[in-house]
Amino acid sequence: MSQFLIKGGKKLKGEVEVGGMKNAAAPILAATLLTSDDCVIDSVPRISDVEKIMEIMKSLGARIEWTAAHQITVNCANVNLQNVDKKMVKSMRASILFLGPLLARFKEVTLPEPGGCIIGNRPIDAHLFALQKLGAEISKEKEFFNLKTAGLKGAEIILPEFSVTATENALMAASLADGVTTIKLAAAEPHVQDLISFLNKMGAKIQGVGTHTLKINGVKKLNGARHELIPDQIEIGTFAVAAAATDGEISIHPIVSEHLDKILSVLSSIGVNWEVKGDAFLIHHSHPLKAFKLQTMPYPGFPTDLQAPFGVLATQCQGTSLIHDPLFEGRLGYINELIKMGANAVICDPHRVLITGPMPLYAQEIKSFDLRAGATMIIAGLIAEGETILNEAEIVYRGYERIDEKLRALGADIKFIK
Repeated sequence: MSQFLIKGGKKLKGEVEVGGMKNAAAPILAATLLTSDDCVIDSVPRISDVEKIMEIMKSLGARIEWTAAHQITVNCANVNLQNVDKKMVKSMRASILFLGPLLARFKEVTLPEPGGCIIGNRPIDAHLFALQKLGAEISKEKEFFNLKTAGLKGAEIILPEFSVTATENALMAASLADGVTTIKLAAAEPHVQDLISFLNKMGAKIQGVGTHTLKINGVKKLNGARHELIPDQIEIGTFAVAAAATDGEISIHPIVSEHLDKILSVLSSIGVNWEVKGDAFLIHHSHPLKAFKLQTMPYPGFPTDLQAPFGVLATQCQGTSLIHDPLFEGRLGYINELIKMGANAVICDPHRVLITGPMPLYAQEIKSFDLRAGATMIIAGLIAEGETILNEAEIVYRGYERIDEKLRALGADIKFIK
């Protein structure tokens, strides 16, 4: 079992460079399955989730490799559905993104229901609903879904929820469908916008980027393209919280400021002293901090992936903060670990927690419940007195490249032990 050992009490100081967005890498790599041409993706984070996607694509017959430190080159000309690594597909939530492009290209696909982080009930009904609207016939045998079509047809799709990955699947499938598709209640997150940008570079005709209604004019063929991933807003937010919680001063780059609007608004309400200079985001000395109310919402609302980091920040704020995450019912598990460390917190129900501060935190042996909770507990260790032991540390590497190295460069005392 891997561990992070973290000695708290050090203020972060310096500059940190964030990588390309994890949540954009998965759908954009999946989208390369829509063409037989070469695709080049830049600013790809070297994280375990990306490596898993690459392995699944290799098992399909794709030629996919790192061609520079953060560049992946892909060719899917020889993809064959017979050899897919079903065990790896089942272990990874993002593998659901293969459904749309494989169905569009091969007219039939069979995949197991995917897994991923244990953060509540996340059914794939919205994906199946969207693909069914486009003409897919769906059957299920045990844990395997089979989708087939004589040919996808454009349709009006009113999604049952603002599902990011269902929107992405529908976009990829509709790009090669015959006719016009309209997706209503579409997710508009920055990584959805980034996927649309890539698809349009490939020759897709998608309108409405950044809105909740998308129009796709299907085309007969998509071409190869080169694309650079947007900066990871979740990594940016995580480092911003780490700086504010330790009363540090850091510069984070690169950023796309309009992707951070709601995050910056919440930081301002807490009393965090920040500024944007060009493509850099600066956090200055900010104590004392004020309690806040936060509710996660679909973009442009506050992202659910930053709910947990702001939970640990609430322990250092004056007063009682309310955090409400209506999107997932299993994302408050980290609160019990914070309570072990001395936090004053009450879980009201599976979606809401009250946190009263400021409270000193004390080192404990704790665990990572999921990717974002793991990053959160690292921040807790940074502000705790003593040496914190964080178990199941490898989970954090699913979404944060070299997070321990980056924190050490900012003055943190943290080391990874396999």
